[in-house]
Amino acid sequence: MSDALPTSYPGFSFEITHKASDSRARLGLLTTPHGTIATPNFIFCGTKASIKGVTPAQMRAEKTDIILSNTYHLMIQPGADIVAKMGGLHRFMGWDGPMLTDSGGFQIFSMGHGSVADEIKGRRTQTRETTLLKISEKGATFRSYMNGEKLFLSPESSIDIQRKLGADLIVQFDECTPFHVDRAYTAKSMALSHRWGDRSLKEFARGGGLSYNGLPQALYGIIQGGVYEDLRKESATYTKDRPFFGTAVGGSLGANTAQMDEVVAMTMPHTHPDRPVHLLGIGGIRDIFAGVVQGIDTFDCVSPTRIARHGWALAPKAKGERMNMRNSRFRDDPTPIDPSCDCYACRNFSRAYIHHLLKAGELLALQLLSIHNVATMNRLLREVRDAIASDTLPEARKRWVLDSCEDAPTAQGGAA
Repeated sequence: MSDALPTSYPGFSFEITHKASDSRARLGLLTTPHGTIATPNFIFCGTKASIKGVTPAQMRAEKTDIILSNTYHLMIQPGADIVAKMGGLHRFMGWDGPMLTDSGGFQIFSMGHGSVADEIKGRRTQTRETTLLKISEKGATFRSYMNGEKLFLSPESSIDIQRKLGADLIVQFDECTPFHVDRAYTAKSMALSHRWGDRSLKEFARGGGLSYNGLPQALYGIIQGGVYEDLRKESATYTKDRPFFGTAVGGSLGANTAQMDEVVAMTMPHTHPDRPVHLLGIGGIRDIFAGVVQGIDTFDCVSPTRIARHGWALAPKAKGERMNMRNSRFRDDPTPIDPSCDCYACRNFSRAYIHHLLKAGELLALQLLSIHNVATMNRLLREVRDAIASDTLPEARKRWVLDSCEDAPTAQGGAA
């Protein structure tokens, strides 16, 4: 390998402040140039430089620490050069806290298999026209979902685009393998992602580890390997042996939550013990508890705001982790969405009002539910951190999780 690799990450650090006595769960402080967040934490998806239906000020009011945006979508619209010209994502979207961008790989390859996330999660339904044209050693050729334009993304161009976007935390380019492919393809794809990871590191170092606005960035490596234990170990060892700042667990995690738990459990013992670990695209309530006991530090998922746009409210111990606020039982219910929640929506409005807004087609309903779901996820992670500190994670889980929803399909994210 070339000597042109990152040697340090100025402005960044990860300090483990507490380890649980009965699991791999841990507390940490993840420091970036835009602030320090306590971990475990949840990263909200601002896919196209916007949290749908919620302003940055509202996100802050509900105690959000960190958000992300998607390289794939932003390279198509408005384009990374425009974002750079506007001063980078932080200034462009009015968010002053820590940010992460993905590499674009998930969207390219999952949409290339005919859907946004179904193939990665194990479902084999085909919901939209495929856009991936070719995968080669050089990179991936695909068509824009907006106008059909032929586009190309490589490890080098992915890093350069993320440099222009200017997020604090960025991710190597990889091939995100779907669930249905066999072991031979998964192994070949993993090896390609490793070579792409080395190229991502070199391109990152070539740019001095700086965004276009001159602020330092930190690069995560991605663990692939599908559902195969030996491949997961090999890929985890790859990331551990390379000078990445952090580790992301990606690729297919199986067909259901039980298999996802197995894949994460087989992966985590082989990760670098001192680096932050992110579980890509996963963020259901039960998934949070399952992940933190394995040592996961951060999660992301589009679900909180996506389900809000369909009239669903997150709630502790709810069947399926959520309540359908369109249900007629809420028509004359004077109580808040969640009486134990202190978000803006719960402090000021009733279930009956939210139900009325949904039935009337008023956009305010979607905003209020989004605010509530954001607040609920932030509250969940605060309670998780408190429980790790006091070694009471099982008790906290009982307050949040209804175990009848075990073995559901994996609650993986994707494009909003």
